[in-house]
Amino acid sequence: MQIVGQAWLVLKLTNSPFLLGLVVAFQYLPILFFSLYAGDVADRFKKRYIVIITQSSMALFSLILAILTGFDVITYIEVLMLTALMGLAQTFDVPARQSFMIDLVGKNDLSNAIALNSTIFNLARIIGPAIAGIMIAKIGIKATFYANAISFVPLVIGLFFIDKDGEPSGKRSSLKNSVKELIAFIKTNKVLLDIIILLTILSIFAMNFSVLVPLLAKYTLKQNAIGFGMLMTYMGLGSFFGAMFIAYISKKTSYLKLMIINAFGLNIFQILMAISKNYTQASISIFAAGFCLIAYIILSNTIMQLLSTNELRGRIMSVYSLVFLGVTPFGSIFSGIVANYIGIRFAIFSGAVIGFLVCLFYLKRFILYIREVLL
Repeated sequence: MQIVGQAWLVLKLTNSPFLLGLVVAFQYLPILFFSLYAGDVADRFKKRYIVIITQSSMALFSLILAILTGFDVITYIEVLMLTALMGLAQTFDVPARQSFMIDLVGKNDLSNAIALNSTIFNLARIIGPAIAGIMIAKIGIKATFYANAISFVPLVIGLFFIDKDGEPSGKRSSLKNSVKELIAFIKTNKVLLDIIILLTILSIFAMNFSVLVPLLAKYTLKQNAIGFGMLMTYMGLGSFFGAMFIAYISKKTSYLKLMIINAFGLNIFQILMAISKNYTQASISIFAAGFCLIAYIILSNTIMQLLSTNELRGRIMSVYSLVFLGVTPFGSIFSGIVANYIGIRFAIFSGAVIGFLVCLFYLKRFILYIREVLL
């Protein structure tokens, strides 16, 4: 609901695809600059306490945004500032929360746990945007922000009842040495390195839904807030089924094989979305893209954690956060500029084609890895 409300608010304030892309960029800039430090923090301190602090901070920032919007005094600059603060909290949240998961369930059930987490998350993405579109039309944008702020309360309370803390690794080396240790580990693991590079490129060019979907809905498909909300719901529905599928099949086949298949699917269905002629075709394409996107993300996350050591897991997840979320500003600005000066359909199409060609480049390598490491 927050994503839909924020995108619609920015378009209402500015009517600019580029400035919408800039807001998305500001949300992820802190991850770009502070992610590795956040991973070091996740390895040094109890992960549950970190997540409590970060989730409480995000609740506060959401409440401030809701109040400013409710009193109709919100400005574009204030949206940028609050978005950046939310991004800073998220920077420290992701590596701690992701690496905490293996402490809760163990290695054998990790892929299913990540899939379950993604299933619940995407169930919210199915319901949330649809409700948000209706609430924006009937009550106003502020309602989506208040709902988001309130939603953190049971989450933070629930964290106090978890009986595991995610103990730190006990290391006390400097940040510089900590990063050196991380880089050395990644360099010696070719599978991990290639997964990181592929995820980086796809994150920049093929995962810009938060910028491109609202633009496609409003300017190309001529939809109102409800139509935009339903498009996001279809994407969430696809992601929900993608997560359920991975939970069902992940122990029956190669993680790497499934990962590369869904990477190709993500780009192919975005190409179809770009050339769709009407709202129905766009909805089907975004549903399928959502399915492949979440499957690819779950599998990338799982493999990176399984290839890590206990001492490095927080930092490995900070790299995951960096290349999955931290490079988003580059992708958002790329999509915003291309959409603004060439066209929205071309912005979707060009990013997907670049992603498809990169997947082709890595296909042979991953086939060899599947035979060698059996992941």
